[in-house]
Amino acid sequence: MRRQTVSAAIGLLALVLVVSEARSQKSGGDAVAEITRLEQESVKSDLANDRSFPDKYLADDFTGGDSFGEWETKQSILKDMSDPQHNKTTKEEMSDLKVRVYGNTAIATYRVTYDSLYHGAPRARTVIVTETWVEQGGKWKEVASHASQAAK
Repeated sequence: MRRQTVSAAIGLLALVLVVSEARSQKSGGDAVAEITRLEQESVKSDLANDRSFPDKYLADDFTGGDSFGEWETKQSILKDMSDPQHNKTTKEEMSDLKVRVYGNTAIATYRVTYDSLYHGAPRARTVIVTETWVEQGGKWKEVASHASQAAK
């Protein structure tokens, strides 16, 4: 009798692990699709100078290091976007996007080529980017970003 109980418990545990892994893979796939969508929406937002995207999807304590060696915050990005005469993106093309998910955290890496005006000065280059997203309360928020000028 005891052997049957142990066998049943092991079988139940195996079933729970299989279901848990299937759910994890499904939610991981859902997260990859969602972060991919958000990264693509971010490009559209930049080109349209639409402040609603960073306002909604950047964490309040977001920090980003740009390829010119400067730090950005959510507040500084929103401020710059409110002055399109001196800050605007005229070209932005993303490629090689890869998203990896680790529970409630996702890392997106990609290459982007852009042409923009930043504080009145033209900027154009290709950079490689790493962005960290965290799911908070069922919603994804970008918490950190770093860009480096790409090798030619």
